[in-house]
Amino acid sequence: MSKASNSSKEEKKLKWWQLSLLGVAGTIGTGYFLGSSLAISIGGPAVLIAYALAALGTYVVFDALARMTSDHPEEGSFRSYAKKAFGNWAGFASGWVYWFSELLIMGSQLTALSIFSRFWFPHVPLWVFAAGFGVIGLCIVFFGNKGFDRVENVLAIIKIAAIIMFLILAIALLAGWIGGTKYDHKVPMDLAAIFPKGGVGLWAAFLFAFYAYGGIEVLGIMSYRLEKPEDAPKAGKVMLISLSTVYVVSIGLALIMVPLSAFNPKESPFVLALSSDHLAFVPHLFNGVLIVAGFSTMTASLYAVTSMIITLAKEGDAPTLFSRKWKKKYPLFALSLIGCGLIGTIVMSLLLPGKVYEYITTAAGLMLLYNWSFILLSSGRLLKSGKFDVVKRWIGLVLITLAVTGTLFHALSRPGLFISLLLVLLIGISDVIVQRKRKKKSSTQSASAGKEDEEADEPSTEEEAGYHITGIRLRRSKVK
Repeated sequence: MSKASNSSKEEKKLKWWQLSLLGVAGTIGTGYFLGSSLAISIGGPAVLIAYALAALGTYVVFDALARMTSDHPEEGSFRSYAKKAFGNWAGFASGWVYWFSELLIMGSQLTALSIFSRFWFPHVPLWVFAAGFGVIGLCIVFFGNKGFDRVENVLAIIKIAAIIMFLILAIALLAGWIGGTKYDHKVPMDLAAIFPKGGVGLWAAFLFAFYAYGGIEVLGIMSYRLEKPEDAPKAGKVMLISLSTVYVVSIGLALIMVPLSAFNPKESPFVLALSSDHLAFVPHLFNGVLIVAGFSTMTASLYAVTSMIITLAKEGDAPTLFSRKWKKKYPLFALSLIGCGLIGTIVMSLLLPGKVYEYITTAAGLMLLYNWSFILLSSGRLLKSGKFDVVKRWIGLVLITLAVTGTLFHALSRPGLFISLLLVLLIGISDVIVQRKRKKKSSTQSASAGKEDEEADEPSTEEEAGYHITGIRLRRSKVK
């Protein structure tokens, strides 16, 4: 029985609706608040279809992970399931793909936070804000904040409150209760307006719709804390129905309130939609909320990558150095590696200030989907599946494949695809090297153990030889 299952008796305190609420609050982040603007600028109003389909694909992944967690709670969650299903190589690959996906997601969130901050300070370089937020996040994880869980709960409430505030103000602006809006309101009616770039535009935007649901695998890990683990799929259904409804309604309102030409990856569509002469303070207030929300998800990702690299190091899938803690308390070595990754993001912000968000977000979304594919494939090996389960799994894999291949049809997304493929290649090469060394070490140990057994059976001295022979003769004579 795993550590997760051993501790589950003490931690099973959640009702299914509480897990749903945690999932809604934990999933909403910069992928929704800023990434939706990127999706709209690529696909137009048709992205609402992409968000609905992405919700379906996300549910299939969550359902598979929740069922595996319910049947066999494991501390390593999806990484442990990949290892059980396909062997050590899959555990290594799944762990590192997840680590890089979270690192890139953190870089994407860091860039988004910098973009939000430039709403107030447009002349400050992007990399300055990225460095500042990165250092603060690293300090929080380094020193460890026992009250951080409570802070996260407060920040989750702030995120939900921000969305409710947007919905109320957007309806008030559309109804004419508040005047002075910046843009004319128009509902897209014909197909040309809904699909301004055709089906290819929708296909290219599909990845960013999936990216808005990133974090669902963490909710799968939390499923073992339910009072009734069998309620995990129900919690996932309610959560994703709620999440997809919020996404579609809020983005739909933004599309009505803002012309398509005004959407851009440097401004949140919700800040644009709330621009009004009579509500001059609201965009500033909402922007502040976005920074708070984005920082909470960025720090959560930082905790995730720190925990994962320590686990990988403990299990021999990363250098053991990264599992060590300075003064037996501070994860200095793990955070040093993560800090190098963040420096890479900051350097990209310096060199490519106009395109870094698109590149990193694309790569982060793709690495996330590669890991989701691992989850679905592992569930096919480990779970008893009926025909409907097989169909669901294939639907999930097809939707993920569509999202991945769609990046080929957009110039700004293509570099992110190449970055993700390069990372997968590096992980694959490292995996082969590690498994060969592990196999060689294992065979060497087996050979040496066998030799020791043989030497133990053979008499080492003449006296021992005589004793053994005499003993054998005595035993034989007794038998006679």
